[in-house]
Amino acid sequence: MQIETRAETETEAAGERLAPLLKPGDVVLLYGELGAGKTALVRGLARGLSADPEDVSSPTFTIIQEYHGRVTLYHVDLYRLDPLEIEDLGLEDLVCGDGIVAIEWADRWKGRPEGEGVVEIRIEGFDDDRRQITTNP
Repeated sequence: MQIETRAETETEAAGERLAPLLKPGDVVLLYGELGAGKTALVRGLARGLSADPEDVSSPTFTIIQEYHGRVTLYHVDLYRLDPLEIEDLGLEDLVCGDGIVAIEWADRWKGRPEGEGVVEIRIEGFDDDRRQITTNP
């Protein structure tokens, strides 16, 4: 599926529309350059899961944040971690849990899951506001 957005609020709305399609145990792998809108999309996921979107910020320094809604949303940011630090995080345990896990900079995790229950989202920025969001599956 491809969606074009023209504002951060539209990127958030895309995440909110995606949320009802997710179920406990699903993993959302997010790819995109710095400032592409990954955190905005997660903010929409949080809103769609009945968590407070105002609590959502990039977890670059905290690494993992939890948002409680109808399902717990775990928001992970791998941007500043090297591969060995990523392996030490225990993400395998987190993704096998009963929450939904959204991982920014997923390409940095060599052991990232594949297959059923995994949604890959690529966000490409064309200018300051316009984004192309591609989901697979």
